[in-house]
Amino acid sequence: MKVLVTGANGQLGFDCVNELNKRGHTAVGVDIAEMDITDGASVAGVMRKVSPDAVIHCAAWTAVDAAEAEENKQKVYAVNVKGTENIALQCKELNCKMIYVSTDYVFDGSGCEPWQADCKNFSPLGWYGETKLEGELTVSNLLTKYFIVRTAWAFGEHGNNFVKTMIKLGKSQNEIRVVNDQIGTPTYTFDLARLLVDMLESDRYGYYHATNEGGYISWADFAKEIFRVVGLKTKVIPVTTEEYGSKALRPKNSRLDKSKLVQNGFSRLPVWEISLKAYLKNINEIE
Repeated sequence: MKVLVTGANGQLGFDCVNELNKRGHTAVGVDIAEMDITDGASVAGVMRKVSPDAVIHCAAWTAVDAAEAEENKQKVYAVNVKGTENIALQCKELNCKMIYVSTDYVFDGSGCEPWQADCKNFSPLGWYGETKLEGELTVSNLLTKYFIVRTAWAFGEHGNNFVKTMIKLGKSQNEIRVVNDQIGTPTYTFDLARLLVDMLESDRYGYYHATNEGGYISWADFAKEIFRVVGLKTKVIPVTTEEYGSKALRPKNSRLDKSKLVQNGFSRLPVWEISLKAYLKNINEIE
């Protein structure tokens, strides 16, 4: 199978290219230098030349706070909505499968119950979530051979993330304030990439949720576990979202129900504590 991966320089895209190659597929990784997804002609030219059997669309504007700035809103829309539409249109023309990687931010984060994969009770709190939701709807309206996979709290070896930030801060500070009222589960992009390729090797299309397994935690809990495993003595001071303060509103309930994976024959991702240790070993933070 020949698979085009957008956002190949990012955490998830990088891992998807590696996973595809490992399994003997032909991975064609592109980033903005090779294909500007906001330019319909660029997308059409590259995709017609590559003629993929499938696309894993990882490219997105993910800077949540920056997305709220008025001067950026048009750019965010161009990437997350128009860029997705450009790719979906070519997938339709080429009759190829598409995976669109989405986010828990399409929900408002109310309540304590896990969000179901087929829930349509959308109410994004900010522009990032709004544009990712519109990207979802674009894909589902244009295509039939699609997977829309919502994930959350991603960390990977190739790029910046919460884990790397905590380690960096933990090595230079005695205490750190971390939010304790946003609840969810982390996602190791190495694990998610394996699932996405499993999906491409099937025809069990639809909406899915995918994060690592394990108990639901707060960001403060996550930071404490990172420090414990790495052996840092940094104290975590739990604060509310309001006390922490940020430009963009964030969902407090990021619990995602992943039962649909098993119902459709896919394997759940490993428990997050196990994947965190594997990750820390891979980036040489532990033996």
